[in-house]
Order: sequence, then C-alpha cells, then structure tokens
Amino acid sequence: MRVLHIVKTSDGAQWAARQAHVLADLGVEVHIALPDDFGRSVNEWRAAGATIHVADLSLPIQKPHRLRVSLQRARALVALVKPDIIHSHFVTTTCLMRMALGKRHPIPRIYQVAGPLHLEHWWTRRFEVGLAGPADVWIGSSRCINQWYRQSGISEDRLFLSYYGFQTRQLPQLVSGEIRRLVGAKPGDILVGNVSWMYAPKFLLGQRVGLKCHEDIIEALGIVTRRNPSVLGVFVGGAWNHAVKYEAKLKRLAALRAGDRIRFVGSLPAEIARYAWTDFELAVHVPLSENCGGVIEPLNAGVPVIASAVGGLPEVIVNQRTGFLVPPRRPDVLAQTIVQALNQQEKCRIMSALGKQLVDTMFDVERTAREVFDIYRHLLEPGYPVPSSFHSDQFLDSFIGSSFSQ
Repeated sequence: MRVLHIVKTSDGAQWAARQAHVLADLGVEVHIALPDDFGRSVNEWRAAGATIHVADLSLPIQKPHRLRVSLQRARALVALVKPDIIHSHFVTTTCLMRMALGKRHPIPRIYQVAGPLHLEHWWTRRFEVGLAGPADVWIGSSRCINQWYRQSGISEDRLFLSYYGFQTRQLPQLVSGEIRRLVGAKPGDILVGNVSWMYAPKFLLGQRVGLKCHEDIIEALGIVTRRNPSVLGVFVGGAWNHAVKYEAKLKRLAALRAGDRIRFVGSLPAEIARYAWTDFELAVHVPLSENCGGVIEPLNAGVPVIASAVGGLPEVIVNQRTGFLVPPRRPDVLAQTIVQALNQQEKCRIMSALGKQLVDTMFDVERTAREVFDIYRHLLEPGYPVPSSFHSDQFLDSFIGSSFSQ
C-alpha cells in the first residue's frame, strides 16, 4: 500500500510524522510532500522511513499568480508516486490537490482535519467542501469536526474519526525546575499559565484578540494575583510567524494588569520545552478556536487544566471530571475558576490523574495510527470494517468505582 502524505510545513506537523512512523511499521509505503528539506520536522519524516519529495503543495493564497505552477507540480508528483491513497493534513493542501486532480479523479483522497477553524466560517467551509468529489473522504481529529461536516451535508459513510496521537508513554515525567529558574520564581510561588505560540489577531476572520486569547489569560491573572500575590503567571512560547509587535503588546498589557507577577519565557529548546509543564501548578488554555491541542501535554504531565469550551476541547477536558471548562472570552469567569482550582487541590489531583489516564489512551499514536491504517484498508478493500471510534465519555465511565471516580 503506497500513500502520499501532504503537509504545508517542514517546521511543524510533527503529529503527522509520528503517525506516519507507525503506518510505516504496519507496512505502508509512506511518501511525503514537504515545501523544503531543511525544516525542524524533516528529520522526523526521515526517521519514519518516508520517501521525501520537496514540493510546496499548499494553495498559494497570498500569491495567486503561482497557482498554475502549483497545480502542475501536484499533478506531476501524483504521476510520479502513483499512490493508492492521497492523505492531506491541511486545508490549503487539500484544496490545491482537489483543484489539481479534479472532482472525478479515481484515487481515494483523505483530508485528515487537524482543526475546526476553517469550518467555523461559512465561506471557507463552503469553499473546501465544494471542491470535494466522490473519492474524497474526511478523517476528523475530533467529534466536533465531524459534526461540522454533517451539518454541511457530508454523508456518514465518508466521515471517520481518529485523534492525532503522540508517544504518550515515551518520556518519564520529571520535575526539571528549569521554568521556575528562568522566571526567577521564589519557593512559595504558584505557577499558573500557558505554553503556546502567540498568534496575532486575524482581523479578516473577525478576531480582535489572538487565537490563543493570551489577552484573556492576562486579564484573569491580573485579578487573581491581586487576590493572591503568591500566584505567578507564566507564559512559555514566542511570537508565531514573526508577530513580535503582538508579543510586545501582550507584555505591556501584562505589566499594566499585574506588574511583575506575569512573566514571559519565550521560545525554548525542545529538550527543555518537553518538561515545561512539570513546573506548573495549573494550566490555563482558553483559545477562540481549537481542536484538542494545548491541554494534552499538561494532562500528560499530571497538571490540572482549565480550558475554554470550544471545538474539541470538551472531548478531552470533561468538565469536573478531567478538568474545568469555562466559556470563551470571559476573563472574569476564568479568574474565578483559577481561584476555585487553587483552593481545591485534592479534587484537582484526582481530575488530573483521570485526565492523564484518558490522554494516555485517547492520543496514543500506536492506537490512533492503527485506526488510520484500518481506514486505508476500508477504502481499498471492499468489506473491510470501519474501525470503531474512541469516545472519551465511554472511556471515563469505565473508571466508575475505581480510585479515579469522583
């Protein structure tokens, strides 16, 4: 079985490379189209045993005059690889491939949808769905995503579910102390904050704050630190796509709201970042739009989580079971929930322990990639069954009566 994977970046999408590594172990001949061969994730694709093709197959939205060349490049690569399946991981690569091959092309084309952002706006949702033909199917990486496609009229037999996975049991959870050292935390300081890139607002999408809502976390921490001076707000992560002006704006807001009780670490080397969460007492992730990202890592580290009730986050942060959910764009409610969580340490310990059990299974790449492999076989072999879908509520219910029960 030969599968052509397509991503839009050589720096990110490590989740797709990790999945491909397992697929290769299962016997899939993996090919990958990358825009260049020097990004941070290239070595992961090499380690997966993938055949790398340098080809930028992302829809050139900013440079539409390059569309014709991009379409020709896509057709040429498909003719060269002769894949049994085309597997795209981004909306721009999916749309370009559909435009290049046309609706009636016979090769099954999978769009594994990493996030719901384009589905939340009718014009981008309609554009993507409108390009699909009979051979196109979707793998939602959350139930939320699949619900959007159902509402768009996509039939159930063309929708599959598989969460993007990672090596949930690969690294021991060690307390490094490095983040505390970097921010100059004192022994009694309680670290509360976030580990994520800072995305500047996209005004064309109606955003007035950044995608990850750092502004709301800052506002909430301003309230909390005035009540409890032991709380130290910490943000790990730098400006995405050179949004340095936006980062500077956030720092000014933090100084205005909380003085020196909110501190910024910036981007960290991978060997330090992988242990960043172990220094936190509480994780706060309240984006405008999200799939399941931003909450898996802290739960995997055993850290209690507060998240906004958007996208796929409620599938991981099941309110009052694996963490706390708050409405988006409500820093006042967020502040109250932070105080509540810090005052209920035993409850948070139980919830984070159950949350770790959930993510260790739900996002285990060995499990999730096997689902994708079974989807491949279902598409290529008549009669091969559709893999059963994971459901977090059912998994948590299996713990009733155990030591994790509330």
